[in-house]
Amino acid sequence: MAFADRAERTPGMKLAFTILVAALLAIPLFSVYLLAYDRENQSRTAIASIAEGWGGPQTIAGPILVIPYQADATETVTEGGRQVTRTNRVWRELELAPDVANLESSLAPERRKRSIYEVVVYSAHTAGQARFTLPADLTRYGVTADALAYDRAELRFGLSDARGLYGPPPSVTVDGRSAKLQPGKGPDETGGSGFFAPIDASAIRDRAIAAQFAFDFRGNGSLTLSPRAGDTRWQVTSPWQHPSFQGGFLPTGHATTSDGFRANWRVGNLALGTSLVDTGTPADPNRAAAGNVAAGPGTHQASVALITPVDLYAQVNRSVKYGFLFIGFTFMAFLLFDVVGGVRVSAAEYLLVGAGLVLFFIMLLAFAEVIGFTAAYLVAAAAIVALLTAYSAAVLRSRRRAGYIAGLLVALYAVLYVLLSLEAYSLLIGSLLLFAALASVMYLTRNLEWGGRPAAPEPAV
Repeated sequence: MAFADRAERTPGMKLAFTILVAALLAIPLFSVYLLAYDRENQSRTAIASIAEGWGGPQTIAGPILVIPYQADATETVTEGGRQVTRTNRVWRELELAPDVANLESSLAPERRKRSIYEVVVYSAHTAGQARFTLPADLTRYGVTADALAYDRAELRFGLSDARGLYGPPPSVTVDGRSAKLQPGKGPDETGGSGFFAPIDASAIRDRAIAAQFAFDFRGNGSLTLSPRAGDTRWQVTSPWQHPSFQGGFLPTGHATTSDGFRANWRVGNLALGTSLVDTGTPADPNRAAAGNVAAGPGTHQASVALITPVDLYAQVNRSVKYGFLFIGFTFMAFLLFDVVGGVRVSAAEYLLVGAGLVLFFIMLLAFAEVIGFTAAYLVAAAAIVALLTAYSAAVLRSRRRAGYIAGLLVALYAVLYVLLSLEAYSLLIGSLLLFAALASVMYLTRNLEWGGRPAAPEPAV
């Protein structure tokens, strides 16, 4: 290597050597990418720790009216080498989804911090009304109205993480009469987690019955609704300014202002592809123990997430992917000063400049976790530009040439910030930038003999 530095190299050899040094810098650049990934995992672990005990991403479901009934069940067994058919009376459940359900949820967000990590949690208040009617054609489901045990009916509500219930106990009234609540027996959509109210639903034989309910709970990340009614209307309001609407059903209308957001959903059971009536076996009494499992937004759910406007780890990871552009453009500038301006640049100097460019991304990650991405970007960029400008003045033996390097770095960092901010146009801007750079290099080296041999004189015309 020392001999190569002392020997006179052709411009082509200098180009190849510069590319080799740049390729070697891919190793620390990839290490920075892995560092950002590791810090992101640590952040997720810290966020989960902060939110522990507060409540996870919540899913609400119901109410569902469940009325038990007795039915005949046949089974065939073998006794004494003969098959014997027996008929037993078993309990089954008739599940009735409401004809109409109106729900209103208000979310009060709160930022909670531990060390340098921060998570957005919320306190929610949900209130609503539901109307239930008994289908006139119950016989088509294999059930008769007289077989139903109306006095053993239950009104069931689902909450995926029931630990999040807080404040006054949930309030449930049926036809104006308050109902006592018990834990568990939530719908399948919440893994059996939730609460229920034993009621006497005898009035449903003659008319519709109405239920009113209200409850407070805590959660973090997102709130999801699993609609079941014939006509479900859900309104969500919050002072949070950065909602993300997810799931299989998007809002029919929403508005986001500086004061927060308001969103409305309206979902019918025809869109859900489910019947308002379902029959099945009794619920497993131990199923509630399987609750506390947050159901993510699915194709039959509506969901809203409270997101942070800037995911700093995603931004840092994206910026690292542009690291080769920084190294390539800066090295190309030094190479042009070398082969065109006659200023010799050694391998060690290329490596030191490259190390400074890689250090930018480490500083960006470290500062972003403390002061935010934008401020960290300005601090890291200013530090690296100042460092490399001062070093370039010594390497290139000219403050004027160092000024060109400073201008190039400032332009690169400005363009990178634009690329990170305008994700949809990053490919377009990046390709135009590469085109302009290639055109500039072609123009500046148009008369350069890369092999180091003088150009042959052109024949006279």
